[in-house]
Amino acid sequence: MKINVKAPAKINLSLDALYKRPDNYHELEMVMTTIDLADRLQLVLLEKDTIKLDVKAHFIPDDKRNLVYQAAALLKERFSVKQGVAITLDKSIPVAAGLAGGSSDAAAALKGLNQIWNLQLTLTELANLGAELGSDIPFCLYGGTALATGRGEIIKPLPMMPNCWIVLAKPSISVSTPGVYRDLRVGEVEHPNTAGMVQAIQDGSFEGICDNIGNVLETVTLAKHPEVKRIKEKMLEFGADTALMSGSGPTVFALVKQYSRAKRVYNGLRGFCEEVYLVRPWQEEK
Repeated sequence: MKINVKAPAKINLSLDALYKRPDNYHELEMVMTTIDLADRLQLVLLEKDTIKLDVKAHFIPDDKRNLVYQAAALLKERFSVKQGVAITLDKSIPVAAGLAGGSSDAAAALKGLNQIWNLQLTLTELANLGAELGSDIPFCLYGGTALATGRGEIIKPLPMMPNCWIVLAKPSISVSTPGVYRDLRVGEVEHPNTAGMVQAIQDGSFEGICDNIGNVLETVTLAKHPEVKRIKEKMLEFGADTALMSGSGPTVFALVKQYSRAKRVYNGLRGFCEEVYLVRPWQEEK
């Protein structure tokens, strides 16, 4: 038995950290949406009780350090699965980019393993398992557009965002997500209007989304990495309707209503950044 699963990236249309919790995580309010930039996983059922992972990318572990491997190991242990699996992971999403590539890979693995091992788990059950591995995995399992709260694991689905063009640019730097949260001063920053963003999504208003877009983590990452700020400024200069850093960065995305202007933003950014993508919001394949 062999199955193929896609693992789409996500962007944060709104990211707010409200306060530091007793467990040292921040209480979050985020509006996220999946985009048409995806990794691909192929899963092959093995009779031998083993997990094999082959990653078609440099610098990404293919052992217990990988969330895909951890997802398989968790299901095997929790449900006493005696069959094995060989997983091939083809990467297209930039690594350590604020786009939840690793989390989406793990979510896709959970979906595929649920099918290939015939576990018959519900999406809610998979999301609860995924939350044990990473806070972004439940959202990646649901996909689409959603409000995420708690550590990011409590998901309220929203309507799909209006169709538009999305330009992504990732500078060749690394950003430590724990370090960004550690340096965040939640009492000293301007907080995005999460309720306004949710309403804009529900209204299908592209203009409302642009008006309410925001990410408190920009206050840390843009100050530490001027090149991220420069990319955001260039996006707006080239004609983006709005631009924002995704997650803790360093990827910045632009939302553009018209294709001609999106293409201009895309072409302009290629002179400043090696990794630039022109995509659309994710549409679930029927």
